[in-house]
Amino acid sequence: MPKVLDALTGLGRSSTLARKAAPESGELSPIWQPPVFITCPGCERRATRRAWAESMYVCPNCGRYQPIGGYYRLSLILDHGTFRELDEKLEGNDPLHFPGYPEKLAKQTRKTGLSDAAISATGKIEGMPVVVVVLDSHFFMGSMGTAVGEKVTRAIEYATNKKLPLIIFSASGGARMQEGILSLMQMAKTSAAIEEFSSKGGLYISYLTHPTTGGVTASFASLGDIMLAEPGALIGFAGPRVIEQTIGEKLPAGFQRSEFQEEHGFVDAIVPRSEMKATLAQILRLHSKGGRR
Repeated sequence: MPKVLDALTGLGRSSTLARKAAPESGELSPIWQPPVFITCPGCERRATRRAWAESMYVCPNCGRYQPIGGYYRLSLILDHGTFRELDEKLEGNDPLHFPGYPEKLAKQTRKTGLSDAAISATGKIEGMPVVVVVLDSHFFMGSMGTAVGEKVTRAIEYATNKKLPLIIFSASGGARMQEGILSLMQMAKTSAAIEEFSSKGGLYISYLTHPTTGGVTASFASLGDIMLAEPGALIGFAGPRVIEQTIGEKLPAGFQRSEFQEEHGFVDAIVPRSEMKATLAQILRLHSKGGRR
């Protein structure tokens, strides 16, 4: 009987993740339309949605990376049937009574199906249990407000208490301006949680995707024991145009891109999306015996 219950539980969790990832994966999706074409903003060539899905939303023509949703990314790395979402109902509010902000939050929720810009979950990667947080750039460009900071912090604390490895995929335009200083406070809160996690021997893998900027870069995104990045991702605090306008000089080619950051020691490795799960599994295996947990 327990085996039957486990199987049913696994099916339910897997079905939930598959359903939420369906708009991008196309698996059993009622809105799946194979003939629909998507135009790459880089090379401006078109390819079918099916071709994009098969390439994990890396342009089939020029190789440019497109942003992907949080649930879809989780479906690419977590073992089938192991997904369990944490703090699913935690959502943003309007602490400063910013004009029009509640309406914008509601619109983003309707548009994306997300409660806010962060998704946290537990699951397994090749049989190894982990805690994973994904910032989804489809919701206000992954900006960090109080809800995002709280969800990230709770996930870190959960990983600390359960002695599980932590993986955070960052993609953010920075702090949520409608929440003012309360948004900026999340930098200190998340960083303090990472410090506590690290002091107890936790393994933290920070995976930077396009773009990772502002307060997220200046806090938990830069504190990983191992720093990974997707090809071509913009990684920095201020954007290159802001820096050029400030210093009055032209920046080097590729400045702040993941390849530049790897060359200068900020990123340990650039990992293609197709190798994402295998690379994470290898790191987890290397640290599962005799190393930090």
